[in-house]
Amino acid sequence: MLPRSHLIILFAALLCSAAALPERGPLPLEKPQTLEKPKALEKPETAEKTTPAEAVPGKTDGGTDAAKDKDKDKDKDKDKDKDKDKDKDKKSEAAPDIKPDVKKTEPEKKAEPVLTIEPEIAADHATCLADLKALGASFKEVERIDDGQGCGIDKPILLHTVLPGVALAPEGTMRCETALELARWTKDSVLPAAKAALPDAGPLTTVNQASSYVCRLRNNAATGKISEHARGNAVDIASFTFKGGKTIVIEPRDEDSTLSGAFQRAVTAAGCLYFETVLDPGSDEAHEDHLHFDVLERKNGYRYCR
Repeated sequence: MLPRSHLIILFAALLCSAAALPERGPLPLEKPQTLEKPKALEKPETAEKTTPAEAVPGKTDGGTDAAKDKDKDKDKDKDKDKDKDKDKDKKSEAAPDIKPDVKKTEPEKKAEPVLTIEPEIAADHATCLADLKALGASFKEVERIDDGQGCGIDKPILLHTVLPGVALAPEGTMRCETALELARWTKDSVLPAAKAALPDAGPLTTVNQASSYVCRLRNNAATGKISEHARGNAVDIASFTFKGGKTIVIEPRDEDSTLSGAFQRAVTAAGCLYFETVLDPGSDEAHEDHLHFDVLERKNGYRYCR
């Protein structure tokens, strides 16, 4: 048994604790606390975010970091690709006119026609020479002309006189066909018109030419088509000289009411009966001081007379 003094102390302690209890109602129960799961058993947050393709066997947190690094590398690669695309765009914008120029010049070089001297049929040439002699023209045959670039005459002649007593000054090199039409025009049109319009001037003695064969482009231009003069098909008439000393110069005469004006207009109009092309001072500035005649053949027998 406990000593009596110990019992008295125990009893006094019981009385004190009973006095501290509330007067009504039961004692409140403490709210149960939920047990925390051990961290080791919790599912890692990265496991939910990591896709099967990103998961690396045998790695935990290190695998997620590697995946993030791969994503960053992919982003960098995308940025590099974008920068390359921008550089390409800048280069294409910086030189937009270079490629079109190459495309334009190449087809032009390929499309350039090869100019050659047209051969003349021997039989036709012989007939032309015979007809020219029959009209009384004087000339001589000269060697074939080939100046390159399509300039030249296969069977050229050097014409001295157009008709008996009517000189060509200076002498002109041309094809026989050109000389023949010049002689016919002079005989059938110029002589009758001069006799009617200029009876006091006397017989025609000289047809003054400004150009026969010459290797050049049309109207002496720097670019364009080759002139018919370069093929021996053309002759330019600058004036007419008569035995009495009078000279009729070719000039703009559309409003000239004199007999000289009538003479020029008459022989110009008649020129289209013999030549396929007739250009006078009224056609353009390049022909203000001469008549251009040529025998260029056109489709369906078309003639250009202005």
